[in-house]
Amino acid sequence: MNTIQETFMTNTPANDQLLNNNHEQLTLVEQLREVELFNGRAAMLGIVIGIVVEGLTGFGIAHQIGLGALVDGYAACRTQFLPFCF
Repeated sequence: MNTIQETFMTNTPANDQLLNNNHEQLTLVEQLREVELFNGRAAMLGIVIGIVVEGLTGFGIAHQIGLGALVDGYAACRTQFLPFCF
C-alpha cells in the first residue's frame, strides 16, 4: 500500500533535479523560511499598529489606508441611505 506521502511524491524530472542540488535546495529552503518568518512578523506588527491607531483616532484600518470611501459607501448602501447601490 502507498502512504499519503508516497502518493504526493512522484518521480518526475523536476523532483530528480531538486535531489541533485541538495545543498542548494537546503540553502533556498532556509532563506525562504527566514523571509516568510520576517513577513509574518511584519504583518502581525502592522495589524497591531493599525488596531492601536484605530483605538486612538476612531478611524478604522480601511480609513487609515485610504479605503474609507469604499467602506462608507458600502455601509450607506446596506442601510439604504443611497438611492442606488454599487
